[in-house]
Amino acid sequence: VDGLRDRHLDVELARQLDELNRERRAIEADMQFDAVAELADTALDAQRTITLFNEGWHQGVVGLVASRIKERYHRPTIAFARADEATLRGSGRSIEGVHLRDTLDLVTKAAPQLIERFGGHAMAAGLTVRAEHYEGFAQAFEAATRASADAAHFARTVATDGPLAPTEIGLALVEATERQIWGQGFPAPLYANEFIVVEQRLVKDQHLRLTLELAGKRYAAIWFRRTESLPSRALLAYRPAVDEYQGERRVQLVIEQMG
Repeated sequence: VDGLRDRHLDVELARQLDELNRERRAIEADMQFDAVAELADTALDAQRTITLFNEGWHQGVVGLVASRIKERYHRPTIAFARADEATLRGSGRSIEGVHLRDTLDLVTKAAPQLIERFGGHAMAAGLTVRAEHYEGFAQAFEAATRASADAAHFARTVATDGPLAPTEIGLALVEATERQIWGQGFPAPLYANEFIVVEQRLVKDQHLRLTLELAGKRYAAIWFRRTESLPSRALLAYRPAVDEYQGERRVQLVIEQMG
């Protein structure tokens, strides 16, 4: 009886955890949609940073939103949610070449009143500001970043291992790649080819699932956290991966960048 009760409890806990994860993903998707909509009319090429705040945002998810926006636009990003009536709490993510904690330190030295407290490291930081200082902080963060980081860091560049022939894109290549050890400073190969985009559709309102064609051969592909549609032909940087479904293994191209 106790064992049966424990199993029922495990199932119920798993159900609740799954429900919480679904709610969190839904909140994150809504917040990311809000952020992208807010930036739609912003000339981001002229900016070095992105600072965002929305009254309806959830405090526990701003870090994820900052990360997604940073990846999407290649700019140091800080997203804020309201902590209480007087203060906002933010979470930031940065790009290579922009030390986020040091940049916030520059802000406090230039205008001590703008940040109540902060902490972090090169790539991520958290901070608290008074709501009345939000606009001033956004301007100071932009100015400090411009003063301390070389403009070259804001040009997104992708180094690839060049194109693959259609005969090379297969399970043998993926399995050979998986047998190697990859890591920081030694990334897995990234290839680039110009494909015909045959089909494209959104999955779970946040990923782009594609059918691509190269020299008459078709490939399944996915671009995670991409919602904009692609042109009919596109130069794409990708990594071949294994997609296993119901015991069947096939190659899927994981898209990382469009040229």
